Amino acid sequence: MSSTLVKNTQFEKQITLAITGASGSAYALRLLECLVAANYQIYLLCSSAAKVVFDTEVGLKVPSSPDAASKFFVDKFNAKAEQIIVFGKEQWFSPVASGSAAPKLMVVCPCSTGTLAAISQGMSDNLIERAADVVIKERGQLILVARETPYSTIHLQNMLTLSQMGVTIMPASPGFYHNPESINDLIDFMVGRMLDHLGIDQNIMPRWGYQKG
Repeated sequence: MSSTLVKNTQFEKQITLAITGASGSAYALRLLECLVAANYQIYLLCSSAAKVVFDTEVGLKVPSSPDAASKFFVDKFNAKAEQIIVFGKEQWFSPVASGSAAPKLMVVCPCSTGTLAAISQGMSDNLIERAADVVIKERGQLILVARETPYSTIHLQNMLTLSQMGVTIMPASPGFYHNPESINDLIDFMVGRMLDHLGIDQNIMPRWGYQKG
């Protein structure tokens, strides 16, 4: 993938989706599917640990090359050309690394506590952390889908620090009031909440007071 991209106007908006090595890769895949359906262009950042978790949790083997990974995800979700663009962890000339080009929307799903800690302290050692740092400094919208249990005092302090900056902390804690019948129902609960916060219309999760029956 060339480090110089031409802005594509055929998409509704652009968003950065980062996937770390925390458990919960199914959330990321469902969110990616919904973003494609909403005609968003997705800049996808996938850590090395996330690729291991993909294989472990859902049997998905993501190619190591950014170009090959881009084609892999475009084919998997039947997306448009260049709708999903994968960047490697050290592609510092990618749009997400600069406030002059990065999308104003970013989700880290799932977000490991290590990544959360680095973001909270501005310690940008890879492209995921740098992209999040850019969204914060540019006053964009950053959602961190934290996945750990229990949370230590350190984790909670880092979350408070980020929340006070305007970052949305959205732990992967699905509700049960919609009477889920499958794991997919629990996944959709969380992804539906993410889409709500991004301002994307969704009907994958019934809203409180409007459940069937």
